Amino acid sequence: MKPAQQTGSQQPIHGGDRYGASLETHFSQEELLDFSANINPLGMPESIKEAILTGLTASLHYPDPLCRRLRAELAEKEGVEAESILCGNGGADLIYRLAYALRPKQALVTAPAFAEYEEALQQAGAQVRRYRLPASMELDRAYLQAVTEDLDLLFICNPNNPTGLLTGRLLLLEILEKAKALEICVCIDECFLDFVREKEAYTLTGMLADYPGLLILKSFTKLYAMPGLRLGYLLSKNQELLERIRQAGQPWSVSEPAQQAGIAALGERDFRQRTLAFVEKERERLQTALIKLGCTVWPGKANYLCFRVPGEPELYEKLLEMGILIRRCQNYHGLTKEDYRAAVRTPEENSRFLQAVDEILTAGRAPHTKPQSSQRSRK
Repeated sequence: MKPAQQTGSQQPIHGGDRYGASLETHFSQEELLDFSANINPLGMPESIKEAILTGLTASLHYPDPLCRRLRAELAEKEGVEAESILCGNGGADLIYRLAYALRPKQALVTAPAFAEYEEALQQAGAQVRRYRLPASMELDRAYLQAVTEDLDLLFICNPNNPTGLLTGRLLLLEILEKAKALEICVCIDECFLDFVREKEAYTLTGMLADYPGLLILKSFTKLYAMPGLRLGYLLSKNQELLERIRQAGQPWSVSEPAQQAGIAALGERDFRQRTLAFVEKERERLQTALIKLGCTVWPGKANYLCFRVPGEPELYEKLLEMGILIRRCQNYHGLTKEDYRAAVRTPEENSRFLQAVDEILTAGRAPHTKPQSSQRSRK
């Protein structure tokens, strides 16, 4: 049976839709080179693969609904009590559960930012305000003026998605102080902070005890290359709030394979350091090359880069014709049809991507030429 085509409102708004891209092209999912999903280019560690198999065997039984062993391991890693941790079916699951639990009347997000904040808030009936980031795309002190007493919840992504830019601790602490005085909850999304070498200078985990309205969102997805398993967690000292968030979702939200994978991931000792060395080198190479090609690149510090290609609103479509999938950013509030995001991948893959972009932009300057795919389809 031929797969149903995507119709109506069922259109993905995120990267990583290899299945949909394959339907649009003559490339199979295996042939497509996916720069649209920000996953660790080193791939999934072997210890996690083995743990998943163990979890499959144990899937004859229900998983622990409270993720007790996983939370105990996380508590040791994060330096908090297990009661201050709530695990969920990926970061997005916890964003929605937070929105459903709080049912905020008014909420503030930055623009651009991860789309699920606004989507979850709207589904929960909230009136969403957007703080438009300046041209630098960096959160500035003017944001403090947007934090008003009628707000119930703030979402801040650090580093931000899609730009990868960081917000300094001092500004975040100012925001937390004002939010505390106004009794506003603040969710800081640190899902990509593992890719920042100076992680400890930015994380607010150590501030949880001082701010009962602070929640910190983290994920296993990106660093450990396991997006298909779905595993994330929230940190908060407000156990009453965590319990409300837990009750806003189903009881068995984290599968047995995902729990086993998370425990194995926490046992990895040098994987993050190897990742940092790899990503930093390739990210710098990508950024330098894209700038030389005439792109404007925001100097992100995560495992992806957001860039603007002046005069080229069809880069996504042209790359897709060549078997390369990137993230269109036009659906991010504050970005345009000329803005894109690309993950940092292996040296060989990054070279192929840069070569394709070069061919497209060169062809754009010479209207009678057309870039050719560097890979023939076998589909």
